[in-house]
Amino acid sequence: MNCEVKTPWAAHMDGVPMHLEYPDCSMADLVEQRAQERPDIVAFDFFGVKTTYAQLIQQIKRCAAALRAMGVEPGDRVTICMPNTPQAVVTFYAINYMGGIANMVHPLSGQEEIAFYLNESQSVAALTLNQFYGKFNAIRDKIHIKKLIVAGIGDALSGPIKLGYWATQGRKIAKIPADDDLVLLWKDFLKAGDSFPGTVKHTVSARDTATILYSGGTTGTTKGILLSNLNFNALGMQTGAAGDCIIPGHKMLSIMPIFHGFGLGVCIHTMLIHSCTCVLVPQFTVDSYADLLKKHRPNYIAGVPTLYEALLRLKKADDLDLSQLEGVFSGGDSLSIELKHKVDAFLKSHGSSEQVREGYGTTECVTASCLTPKNFYKEGSIGIPFPDTYYKIVIPSTHDEVPYGQVGEICVSGPTVMQGYMNNPKETAQTLQLHEDGLVWLHTGDLGSMDEEGFVYFKQRLKRMIITSGYNVYPSQVENVIDAHEAVLMSTVIGIKDDYKMQRVKAFVVLRPGYEPSEELKNDLKEHLKKHVAKYAMPSEIEFRDALPKTLVGKVAYTVLEKEEAEKQAARQES
Repeated sequence: MNCEVKTPWAAHMDGVPMHLEYPDCSMADLVEQRAQERPDIVAFDFFGVKTTYAQLIQQIKRCAAALRAMGVEPGDRVTICMPNTPQAVVTFYAINYMGGIANMVHPLSGQEEIAFYLNESQSVAALTLNQFYGKFNAIRDKIHIKKLIVAGIGDALSGPIKLGYWATQGRKIAKIPADDDLVLLWKDFLKAGDSFPGTVKHTVSARDTATILYSGGTTGTTKGILLSNLNFNALGMQTGAAGDCIIPGHKMLSIMPIFHGFGLGVCIHTMLIHSCTCVLVPQFTVDSYADLLKKHRPNYIAGVPTLYEALLRLKKADDLDLSQLEGVFSGGDSLSIELKHKVDAFLKSHGSSEQVREGYGTTECVTASCLTPKNFYKEGSIGIPFPDTYYKIVIPSTHDEVPYGQVGEICVSGPTVMQGYMNNPKETAQTLQLHEDGLVWLHTGDLGSMDEEGFVYFKQRLKRMIITSGYNVYPSQVENVIDAHEAVLMSTVIGIKDDYKMQRVKAFVVLRPGYEPSEELKNDLKEHLKKHVAKYAMPSEIEFRDALPKTLVGKVAYTVLEKEEAEKQAARQES
């Protein structure tokens, strides 16, 4: 590290090392090491079907052989278009084991989006669930994969649970034509690899590309993010060190999806390289949340803020005992101060001594790169950097650091920073910049600040800042004030085009159970806001909603609200 880089957070690491040693190996190698050390611990639990680490490695090797038998070569890209299932986890590590690159895609993506992901990555094969076969069939003339491996939820179940699944859901899924030569069913795919005569394992270095994840990046257009074995292994080791609560054999409720950096990097890979158990949840619903918590009694929960909003909505929570929790983590989106207070109170009222620990990161560095320390919380802070990770706050579009406490663009440097954007050298050069201190810095496109002790404060996306009458308004700050009202569950604030002010502020509000929308409540909210925000930041309009639109990974989709408002304005102008 160049001596010019400041590390004011060093004094607050609280026993967490500033530096770690990262092995020069693949992700699968690190998981295999854990399997050799603790073969009998359960690696994952899927609807009661438990797979030990020894069994996991056997399945990974068998799947890797099947990929090679199918013609997949080291360096080839293979798409995984799956929810959190055993087949998805096994195939992810099998691709890594045989030297391929896993291209991770959301299975609820539209068929044209899937075609884009397959073609952009030049995938030679894909894995999906039988219920999504129709999407691939509809685009088969637009894509160039050799084979589509089709799995079913029922393939990973057994006994009465398998029969129950078939009776309630499995029988509703349309059968795949037996003569479709593009398709290879999961069981047939595995059998084909049992007689593969060649070498399966391919030795790769830590810096070889291992995974492609997708993100809007700093400009909002979809881009593939190239991530290495080191990126993931470093993330897992850093998260374990900074989390300071991981115990082999303890359980993570793996709700965050495997195609997302948070789900794949924290809820799966971090857990597996620390010999923990992943409780795989392929489809999350608020109604099933209480049952999952009661049945599995997880030691760790990790999710986006909307997951914790769901926690507050639980209807069957009276007898919920959360005393077993050892780590509760929020990331992927900004957690308002007031939502944190409400969740902390919920945890305490249900026997937990834990509080929500907020982190921050971007897919461009897999996921989290800083975290609230275990025993020290500063209100509004997203914590301090991970080991070997450096933060600086700069004037946007420059390399010039701002003084402590001043808002600027968050920049990150460290071993989890991506290799670059796939097929997009121009945007890679804009996002990864060599600074005068000799380090390559990821310009996140996010606004934040750092105090003199190195604690980081996230404001919001640079492009989300509202400019009204020449004043900068940070939606997250207004949302924090709204969320503090006793009637509010959560809110989102957006900027709407205004001919006079350039933009005006509008708030969308979801009420807590027991409260009903009314003009009286709206006026009460406005009076509450007047006490806490500047006149120019006051919402010109408040709209009550039963729920807020969500992205595919559960973040509040404020861009959907922005689009709705823009369309309303356009319609009014036409009329």
